[in-house]
Amino acid sequence: MASDTQSRDARPPHRFDVRVYYEDTDMGGIVYHANYLKFIERARSDWVAGMGIDQREMKERDHLVFAVRRIECDYLLAARFDDRLEVLTEVQSVSGARLVLRQQVLRGAEPVFTATVTVVCLTDTGHPARLPANIRLILH
Repeated sequence: MASDTQSRDARPPHRFDVRVYYEDTDMGGIVYHANYLKFIERARSDWVAGMGIDQREMKERDHLVFAVRRIECDYLLAARFDDRLEVLTEVQSVSGARLVLRQQVLRGAEPVFTATVTVVCLTDTGHPARLPANIRLILH
């Protein structure tokens, strides 16, 4: 059965290491909640670059940029100064217009933070656009 949506990427998850710096923490010495969004953003950027997708070129040539449409997240455990964390990024589904990712922040084997992130493409005027065909092919 053909479908424009594919679920669960068969590839292993992308892995991205993060060290918690003092600037990442709050007065209690734990990672400030908004910084988890920075950690997963860095991981997504590294994942995209690792697939050979040049976002600058995509913007200049195709007048398209990626934008986060939705994030649903859970804070499970506190991470602290000098923790070594790992962000795992996996494709949950790809359609013509959106990409849904599952991202986890782990400390060792312990999940600290999880997120489901929906990414879309926008034109340089801010209008929604289909994901470029070459990118959909890479992700399928």
